[in-house]
Amino acid sequence: MSDRMFDSPVFVKSGNSLIEEIACLEDALEFLYEWPKHRRGTIYETALCACQRAFDSNYPLHAARQAFCSFAKSANILEEVSVPLPWMVGGKTGASGLGA
Repeated sequence: MSDRMFDSPVFVKSGNSLIEEIACLEDALEFLYEWPKHRRGTIYETALCACQRAFDSNYPLHAARQAFCSFAKSANILEEVSVPLPWMVGGKTGASGLGA
């Protein structure tokens, strides 16, 4: 397991109204790099800086995660997941490994 994994994932709405799981620092950085330039601002820059610092140095991972959450909340893309999403729940499988 990566030492850059978040304690708990962050869920965000992506462009296609899909929910994307951000489970580690690399996921957060990739998401931020792909964020549209015309929608970037101070909170975006703060989150990007925090994540880059955590990637490059001993900056606390929990602080980078919190900065990413603040960015997602300000962009109105943060998804509060109170119940497990379908892919998070183990189901009964048959011999093929596929759900019944």
